Amino acid sequence: MSTHASYPAPGPNTLLLVWDAPNLDMGLGAILGSRPTSAHRPRFDAVGRWLVQQAAELSASTGLDIVPEATVFTNVTPGSADSIRPWVEALRNVGFAVFAKPKLTEDSDVDPDMLAHIETRANEGVLAGLVVASADGQNFKDALERHTQEGVSTTVLGFHEHASWAVGSEVLNFVDLEEIHGVFREPLPRINLDHLPEGGAWLQPFRSLDNLL
Repeated sequence: MSTHASYPAPGPNTLLLVWDAPNLDMGLGAILGSRPTSAHRPRFDAVGRWLVQQAAELSASTGLDIVPEATVFTNVTPGSADSIRPWVEALRNVGFAVFAKPKLTEDSDVDPDMLAHIETRANEGVLAGLVVASADGQNFKDALERHTQEGVSTTVLGFHEHASWAVGSEVLNFVDLEEIHGVFREPLPRINLDHLPEGGAWLQPFRSLDNLL
């Protein structure tokens, strides 16, 4: 696990949300066919209210006093600190922690840090519920299913177009991000392969062909 001076201390029984910012941005860009604008970026105050409500419902169903905890995991590319700083500060003002990691190579992803944080909370014995927010969430499948078997309430928060494994799961909860009230200022221009327009629709690639080199 990555070490850093201000690692959060363990709390009481926790409903933990870990948010995969790079992957969600990629998934959102694929739906939009372009880089997301402010109209189509998630409102974290809406996500925070939803998480607080989920913690209250989990408390009622388990009889435990469960508190919400949320962390956004993100990469920071060299030279982009000034542009990303207002977003990071806004997240912290809402009540989200932020784990920021420099994007030095293609392998500098935040997935291992997210998984390490989940396992730390589990080992501390405070993990009562787990929400993984990722466009597809596939990298977290094993951890989610294992914690479900251990009695932890688990939810995948993402986009149904990209997370069919979670949508069809018999053991995991799935919530489409757009189902959260107020999370987007405008509806996403989503394309359903089961209900395509008569003239067809363009589906943009998830990544550049240059990544194959």
